[in-house]
Amino acid sequence: MNTEVPVTSATEPADFAQNSDAQPHDPQNHDAHTSSAPAPTASSEEPRAPRPLGILVGFDGSANATAALRWAAREALVRDLPLTVTSSFTIAPAVSGYIESFPDPQGQTLARKATEAVLEDAKKLLSGYSGEVTYQLEHGDAAGVMVRLSGSAELCVVGSRGRGGFTGRILGSVAAALPAHSHSPTVVVPHATGSTEADGPESLGTEDSRPVVVGIDGSPHSRNAAVEAARTALSHGTRLQLLMALPPLTTAALWYPELASREQAMAHSRMDDLNKDLDVEVGWIQAQFPELAVSGSVQEGFPVNLLHEMGDQVQLTVVGTRGLSGWRSALLGSVSRELLHHSTVPVMVVPTQD
Repeated sequence: MNTEVPVTSATEPADFAQNSDAQPHDPQNHDAHTSSAPAPTASSEEPRAPRPLGILVGFDGSANATAALRWAAREALVRDLPLTVTSSFTIAPAVSGYIESFPDPQGQTLARKATEAVLEDAKKLLSGYSGEVTYQLEHGDAAGVMVRLSGSAELCVVGSRGRGGFTGRILGSVAAALPAHSHSPTVVVPHATGSTEADGPESLGTEDSRPVVVGIDGSPHSRNAAVEAARTALSHGTRLQLLMALPPLTTAALWYPELASREQAMAHSRMDDLNKDLDVEVGWIQAQFPELAVSGSVQEGFPVNLLHEMGDQVQLTVVGTRGLSGWRSALLGSVSRELLHHSTVPVMVVPTQD
């Protein structure tokens, strides 16, 4: 059911803060089981009010935005949530004074008409879609609009880059800014080279049996991400994989070979510690989602490389905005930043508080 609800509201551009950093990988698999170690606690387990926008997707008509629209539409069906498609427009400062001399500065301007046409394109792409859809026209900076509306959405979805109101470079301005400031989890969808705009709505029902993977480190941020990843895997009827990374210790052994044995012993000790930590995390997630198949592994290497190498083996990669040690950052860690720039599969970034 397609429902058109054109809403125009002035949007203040969001205040965007700085990004920062983080990092840390050979595998040992851990099937879910209960551990005797102390159970971790999530930082936000209290139920909250439903969010009326459901799955919110930013659309500008570009190929990347089309991929995001299709992903969001499929996700809305899977989660049985409404889909809200939004597009925004702004008036360039260079002509603002001229336009504002007219009685209705936000009326039928060329920018508004162009954005209305973009939403019409979205309607055509979703023609025959069986879910509930609302099309929302907004005035303001695209990133600011998405950040503001994210507080009323269960999930925000954008393409990795776009044009017009959702434009960018390697990673679009919206895709780069939204994950760090969104009030809900954000999914950035890369352009799927295997799909075309001609794909019909019937293809949205195609099942994907690949697992959901989440990078964890035991911090509250990564546990929030693990919970959201578990909910997503459960709704998709697939399994969840937890990945914990062990970064290389030092490069001293390259210059001082006599230190190699000591470093190897330290690496083995650290690997044992991380495997114990992983048992706790897997057991905790399994206790909260007993019907979900959960497994985990500790791998040596840097998390960005590990998650990127999984590539098409997974349907979604989930990370927190920041974490401990190898996963830490001020607002958006280097792990999440790098994944957003280079991942070939959708990446979900879960905020500290949603």
